[in-house]
Amino acid sequence: MRVLITGAAGSIGSVICNGLVDRGYDVVGLDRMVEPEGFTGSWFTADCADPDAVAAVFENATGSGGVEAVVHLAGIPHETALPEQLESHVVTTAALLDAMVDHGVNRIVYASSNHAVGRTERTTVSPPGLAVSVQPRPDTFYGVAKIAAEALLRLYVDRYGLDAITMRIGSFLPQPETRRHLSTWLSHDDAVRMVDAALTAPDCGFAVLYGISANTRSWWDLEPGRSLGYHPRDDAERFSATVERGAPSEVDEVEARHVGGPFVLEKFFRPALDRL
Repeated sequence: MRVLITGAAGSIGSVICNGLVDRGYDVVGLDRMVEPEGFTGSWFTADCADPDAVAAVFENATGSGGVEAVVHLAGIPHETALPEQLESHVVTTAALLDAMVDHGVNRIVYASSNHAVGRTERTTVSPPGLAVSVQPRPDTFYGVAKIAAEALLRLYVDRYGLDAITMRIGSFLPQPETRRHLSTWLSHDDAVRMVDAALTAPDCGFAVLYGISANTRSWWDLEPGRSLGYHPRDDAERFSATVERGAPSEVDEVEARHVGGPFVLEKFFRPALDRL
C-alpha cells in the first residue's frame, strides 16, 4: 500500500515512516521540513494548511503512482492560542480531505489526542476504562482543535463514504517517565502496530480508538482498537520500579486527577485570542 504521511519528519512521524517501510508499505512523506537524511520513499516539502500546496502534492503523487491512504500526523503538539490550533489541526485536515475526495483516496488515519477528553475526572473512570463514546471534554485549545478535527472527519465520512480512523494518542515516549505515563504510555512499536491496523481494517467508516499500549494501569478502553485489529503488546508496568523511585508523588497526584494530566492545571490557562 502506498501511504501519504503528513508530519513525516516529526517525533511520531519518523517512527511511523520507518515502521511502515519495515512492514512493506511504500511511504510518501509530507512535512514543512526538508527531507531527512536516509528517508526511504518520496518526499514533499509543503504546509498542510495550504490547500493549493496539498492539492499539488496529490497531483504529483498521482503522477508517480498515487496514494491509497493518508496518515495525518502533522500539527502543533503543544498548547497555543485558538486560531493557531484550529489552523494546525482543522484547516490541515480539511485541505487533506478535499484533496482525497478530488483524487479518490478513501482512507485517512488521524492522530487525535487524549486531550480531547482530558478534563474527564479520573474518579469517573471504571473498568474496562474510558469509552470512546464518552462526551468530549477537552482540557486545552489543543484538545478543542482535536475534537473539531474529529467532527470534520465524521462529516466527510457521512458525505463521501470515506473511512476515517481517529487515534486518541496518549503519551508517546521511548519509555514512561511519570506515574501518569504508566497508564497513558504508547510505545514506539505499538504506535506502528496501531497505524498498520488502522490502515488495513476493513470498511470501518468512522472509528475512534485510544492510542495507548496494553498498560496494566490503563485508564482507557482498548476494545475499540482491538476490534479494528490493533493488539498492543507492550506494557508500561515493566518500567514501574524506575518510575516510582524517580517521580515526586505530590506532582503525580495532582496530574492524575484528570485524564489530561498537567494540561488541566491553571498554568495552561490562556486567552483564546492573542492580542497586541
